Amino acid sequence: MDMVLFARSNTSAMSEADIVIIGVPDESKSHAKRKGTRNGPDVLRMASHESEFFERADNRIPILPMRGTFDGKRIHDLGNVDRADLCDLVSKVISNKKLPIIIGGDHSVTTEALRAASREFGKVGLVYFDAHPDFVSSTKDYYGSVLSDSRHSLDFKKSLLIGTRAAEPEELENARKAGLKVVTPVDIAEKGVLQVSRHIKSRTRGIRKYISIDLDCLDPSFAPGVSVPSACGLGSVELVYLVKEVISTGMIAGIDIVELSPDFDIGGITAHLAAKILSECIASVNL
Repeated sequence: MDMVLFARSNTSAMSEADIVIIGVPDESKSHAKRKGTRNGPDVLRMASHESEFFERADNRIPILPMRGTFDGKRIHDLGNVDRADLCDLVSKVISNKKLPIIIGGDHSVTTEALRAASREFGKVGLVYFDAHPDFVSSTKDYYGSVLSDSRHSLDFKKSLLIGTRAAEPEELENARKAGLKVVTPVDIAEKGVLQVSRHIKSRTRGIRKYISIDLDCLDPSFAPGVSVPSACGLGSVELVYLVKEVISTGMIAGIDIVELSPDFDIGGITAHLAAKILSECIASVNL
């Protein structure tokens, strides 16, 4: 059976595209007890066909984004690739002036994407939506050491962790030493998304930004189908608003959406939300 492509893919060749979607069905660097993120890319794609269109009288009617547009955007879904090939592929996409959007898979795929982005742009800023800082340094080369493993690719003083609420002591110490800003869900509740959005924009101004979205940044009531759920997370609208605002500022090096674990989803709500997030990201891209 042919693989289902992302529903909004509208070009048949990468050379024709402005935006290139890359699936990485790999969880080889995950230590999670809940397995299954290798199925995340394909399930997200299937959900996009169920939730991003209406069907009526033999017509397929696309749903419009809340803000932004799909008009004039050429999107190519490259399909799934091996993790080992991701860095070179992302470098190729970026060097050809296209925006890579990666769907995982475990969060360690971000390490490969950041390596590629820094190869093309130098050190980049990182806006990292995650319940966990992924800044473990006592263990390397896994989904919990993304920031440590990517230290040569990042300008930490132009980067932020958003939604952090399940951090190990060494991770917060590493963040403090690096000058990395941490924004918790309590901070967002206290300051509001508008003020937090302004802070993200101010901190990342003037640098290429990579946006990484671990779906566990969301509260499990919105996204139960993740590898490592953590209570007291972001609401879906809070996340979408912040992501769209950052993307709309431009200078985006790449985007990823990771850690969808379909076996633990409930009625497909996490997969459908992930598809919505991807669509809203694309709608906010300035070409």
